[in-house]
Amino acid sequence: MSLAATLQTKRAVKIRRGLTLPVLLLALWEVSSHTGLVDARFLPSLEDVFLTAKRELIDNNLFGELGFSLFRNIAGFFIGSVFGILFATLLALSRLADALITPTFNGLKQISLLAWIPLISIWFGFGEQAKIVFVAIAAFIPVVLNTYEGMRNAPRDLIEVGHALKFTPLQRIMRIFLPSALPSIATGVHLGLIYSWLATVGAEYFLAVGPGVGGLIIAGRERFDMALVMVGVIILGLVGFILNRLAATVESYLLRWRVSAH
Repeated sequence: MSLAATLQTKRAVKIRRGLTLPVLLLALWEVSSHTGLVDARFLPSLEDVFLTAKRELIDNNLFGELGFSLFRNIAGFFIGSVFGILFATLLALSRLADALITPTFNGLKQISLLAWIPLISIWFGFGEQAKIVFVAIAAFIPVVLNTYEGMRNAPRDLIEVGHALKFTPLQRIMRIFLPSALPSIATGVHLGLIYSWLATVGAEYFLAVGPGVGGLIIAGRERFDMALVMVGVIILGLVGFILNRLAATVESYLLRWRVSAH
């Protein structure tokens, strides 16, 4: 068997194994709802969930709700990642900033993300700005931690070469520290994307109710429409899975490019 065929077979086996548990859970869900093992008011049938999703898609602009959530997620993730990389670069390359700021940052990062909601709501209100700030904080922390770690572990011989060639600070950052820290930065950005999506849901749920998947779930809860709640939960899971796979693909590509460049 050729290498390509072997890899394809392994990929197929991996996919089948990954689908086994979800399929079993769906089967158990369907059996439970139709046999009365679980009250249908608490666990609606798959048909009810499907019909509710169809209704929301056709009559209530489900894609629009998802679009609002994705906009908050992307905006907060981008802001948090950019500021996270810049902030980590400052801490990693400036001894003074590291000594003055890092201990405080290490203390603040221990605070639960949800604990920031009262402060964010006071400083930024309850609207879109507050939600994006909340998402940005969620992405900021893992990006800072991983970028800082990657830059602090830059090879000493490369740093010495930079000093010998009299690189400017910007040249040292662009040619030594950032390339060396790329794997850690990619990991931090990957984690930041995951955390930002979780924070998007939290922001929609705990801050002012507005358009978005979180608002959809709240509406289902208030109307005791569990089928609508399950539609929102399924969407959250699917989008989170897709974002995770996209981030993993981009991370693998960047790291493969870095290896080939060396």
